[in-house]
Amino acid sequence: MSTKKETSAEETKEEKTEEKAEEKTEEKVEEKTDSKKEKKAKKESKKESEIKEAAEKLISAEKEKYLRLCAEYDNYRKRSQKERESLYADIKADTLLKFLPVYDNLERALAQPTADEAYRKGVEMIMTQFNETLKKLGITEIEAKGQSFDPNMHNAVMHIEDDSFGENEVVEVFQKGFKLNDRVIRFAMVKVAN
Repeated sequence: MSTKKETSAEETKEEKTEEKAEEKTEEKVEEKTDSKKEKKAKKESKKESEIKEAAEKLISAEKEKYLRLCAEYDNYRKRSQKERESLYADIKADTLLKFLPVYDNLERALAQPTADEAYRKGVEMIMTQFNETLKKLGITEIEAKGQSFDPNMHNAVMHIEDDSFGENEVVEVFQKGFKLNDRVIRFAMVKVAN
């Protein structure tokens, strides 16, 4: 009987040893699985962070493109409006420039002596109306006689030496000059002293 007990004790020991070995094996397998899961989780989190970074870079690039596009459109809009205003001013100046010979002829008609006062009064009324129309359109006469010569406003066609006048003084106006706002549309044709 003792042999049976010894055998069964040995078998129990072997079973326990086998169970411990199995447990250790299972623990190792679980550890390997856990470490694999951890590595996989780390890889996934690394990939997610890379994807997140790439997405943020794309978003910032697109935002920058959008802001540039908005700025370009704003500049285009301002430039177009400026060109339209400039075009309008250019057309207005060209049109008014074509009417200035009529002004010159009316001025010459007023300078001529006439016996018919009704005729003279009619020409004066036309000249007054013409001047008012020019004012409404923003046309102003360039002051010349008695002023200092300015090549940006005057066109000197004659020069005289006379000590009674100052240096570069305009002494006579042959043809009046006109400005549209600050832009000269016709230079004043003048005689300059000294």
